[in-house]
Amino acid sequence: MSRHPREAICNWARKTDIEHAYHDDEWGVPVTDDRKLFEFVILEGAQAGLSWLTILRRREGYRRIFHDFDPLRVARMSEQEQSAALSDAGIIRNRAKVRSAVNNAQAFLRVQEEFGSFARYIWGFVDGQPVQGQRQSMSDIPATTALSDSVAKDLKARGFSFMGSTIVYAHMQATGMVNDHILSCPCHAEAQQHALQLTLD
Repeated sequence: MSRHPREAICNWARKTDIEHAYHDDEWGVPVTDDRKLFEFVILEGAQAGLSWLTILRRREGYRRIFHDFDPLRVARMSEQEQSAALSDAGIIRNRAKVRSAVNNAQAFLRVQEEFGSFARYIWGFVDGQPVQGQRQSMSDIPATTALSDSVAKDLKARGFSFMGSTIVYAHMQATGMVNDHILSCPCHAEAQQHALQLTLD
């Protein structure tokens, strides 16, 4: 259930109930749980070339097909499982994206092994604290930044796919690494409060 009136929030989230609820409850809230971070890796990769609403409407389909976003189980998905996924209308039936999800799960596990957790790795790019955007309007929000360029380059070097700079920046916004709620949105101040309570294991 949405917590703020539509007229008060970021413009992109005003059209549908699902976007409104996602904006109020999740978007911009710092995520440090690896399972949740992997969920966004899967979902953001699936979004490439599509609207976020398209993915939100299929979120439960992705949860079901990709083993409740367990990176270990996704990394082990067989060719048969991947083929079965392509016949399921619960997700975007794109062969390259399904293969990418499995590939990215394998890369995700390698990062966990190297850094102890994916959260420790990804949050290291912002020194463990969200970048606090000062956006007056939606037109002030960029599609990419020098930071997302840097993260995307490092992810690519580690074997990730469908994680270019635009997707990475969307991932950073979604998981609270960047607070890109516009200043007049009540969630901007809430995201700042979440940042004060942020701890990394």
